[in-house]
Amino acid sequence: MRFKNKIAGISILLGGMMVAGIGELKAQDVQENTMKFGRLLRLVDSYYVDSTKIGDLTEKAIVEVLRNLDPHSVYISKEEVEKMNEPLQGNFEGVGISFNVFRDTLMVVTTIPGGPSEKVGLRAGDRIVQVDAKKIAAIGLKNTDVYDLLRGKKGTKVDLKIKRKGELNILDFTVIRDKIPINSLDASYMLNENTGYIKLNKFSATTTSEFYDAIKALKSNSKLNSLVLDLRGNGGGYLTAAIELADQFLTAYKLVVYTSGLHAEKKEYSATPLGELEQGKLVVLIDEGSASASEIVSGAIQDWDRGVLIGRRSYGKGLVQQPFPLTDGSMIRLTTAHYYTPSGRCIQKPYTDGVEAYQKDYMHRIENGELFSKDSVVQNKAEKFLTKTTKRTVYGGGGIMPDLFIPLDTSKYYVYYNTLNRKNVVYSGVLDIMDANRDAFKQKYTDFKTFNDKFEVTDEMVDKIIAAGDKIDADKITDDVDGTPVEAKPEKNQKEVKKESPKPDQKSIDFARPLLKKQMKGLIARDLFSISEYFQIMNGDDEAIKKAVEVINKRGEYEKILSGK
Repeated sequence: MRFKNKIAGISILLGGMMVAGIGELKAQDVQENTMKFGRLLRLVDSYYVDSTKIGDLTEKAIVEVLRNLDPHSVYISKEEVEKMNEPLQGNFEGVGISFNVFRDTLMVVTTIPGGPSEKVGLRAGDRIVQVDAKKIAAIGLKNTDVYDLLRGKKGTKVDLKIKRKGELNILDFTVIRDKIPINSLDASYMLNENTGYIKLNKFSATTTSEFYDAIKALKSNSKLNSLVLDLRGNGGGYLTAAIELADQFLTAYKLVVYTSGLHAEKKEYSATPLGELEQGKLVVLIDEGSASASEIVSGAIQDWDRGVLIGRRSYGKGLVQQPFPLTDGSMIRLTTAHYYTPSGRCIQKPYTDGVEAYQKDYMHRIENGELFSKDSVVQNKAEKFLTKTTKRTVYGGGGIMPDLFIPLDTSKYYVYYNTLNRKNVVYSGVLDIMDANRDAFKQKYTDFKTFNDKFEVTDEMVDKIIAAGDKIDADKITDDVDGTPVEAKPEKNQKEVKKESPKPDQKSIDFARPLLKKQMKGLIARDLFSISEYFQIMNGDDEAIKKAVEVINKRGEYEKILSGK
């Protein structure tokens, strides 16, 4: 017995020595290559034929190293670090407006409620013609210029000169910059007497509190017992926010997600005894734009058979990134672990063919017909798992497949409608309508129900949009991608548009007309009320939402899907 213990002791000692030895070898390897790269830079700086910028060379080398690891390990320059954090931290510092550069003039679209601009009396429709003695009208202003002019440290002031319709003189305002909230929750309303709807655009530091407030408001005004959670197009965000959201639906101690990597020990995250909607029917909407944190939530819901997933296969990001600061204020976001759903799935899609092929995955899905037919979806049969409760078969290795598939609309007549939007004529046309009628609309439609029931976009309004679209040279257009230019979204502004078919056929116009009416009504509602009312109008005939309501209301349908029968 003593002999066996000696052998065991020697084995442990040797094992420890081997691990230590491997660690020392790796450290030595890193040190040697650090010296090698440092010598390269010194040689280039001392002997290269032309002048060079060593900092630029170093950045390019870092980018290339990370590029060869995986698609989500990235370098972020010092200048980009601050802007990168704003959408997830839930606020930035500025004057608190959403805006549009309209006919070469900076126009206030909305003031953020409670923000510094609203407090001093700025209104939707105001034209900002001067900022701190700098004239900005008719100078070719870009959205990026606006961020530089209006953003700044909390407590600093900015002097604005405003041209307001109905006022003969230029108005002077001094705005004291403050923290401006960036909401992750786009919409919250009741679909019917018992079923609520919530749409999230990201998972940020404020997501949990926003969701809690929305649920509290819905419960106070209805008999809420079912929910449609819309995560379509939600590219993710904070892991903590995803865990806390899943916790709202899962009962105590159920596993939400776990992470593991070569240098990261396995870590499990479970639900707490607290949750706002642990009972009742739940439908989660996902699509090819639902990634990362969205997949953590939908994966946990599916694996525990807690709700029904409707839509299309999700993006397929199962890697966890950790930020590491570098010496000059820049940083890298390095993949340190995989995350796994409760059943053990890692839903990361393959990236062995390189970053470029990985980034073209969406186009490959279109070409393969996957977005239009469930039968075209190819899943990794080697990554087969069972859900935790009813033992349904689910797959890893390439996104999350919903329980019910909703195809993307393939109508060829959408081309003309999309072209009008890319030319920005729809949004510009609505600004014209609001500019002429804002005060009258506010007096007539004091609440959203009255507006929704009684307001109609006329054919005459639509005809002006169509006429404007015919006049514009699409080669020279830049537009806001989603029609919602907001200070908090610099990455979504100014996208070049290529020219498309100049003259639409009558069938395209007839097809586009009801879509334009709905969109224009939604944009007007957003101006008069909030973005939640915009989505309430736009979602009126949404196929995925209609299917969600049907699944919830049809007797036995919800239970049948979750049973896997």
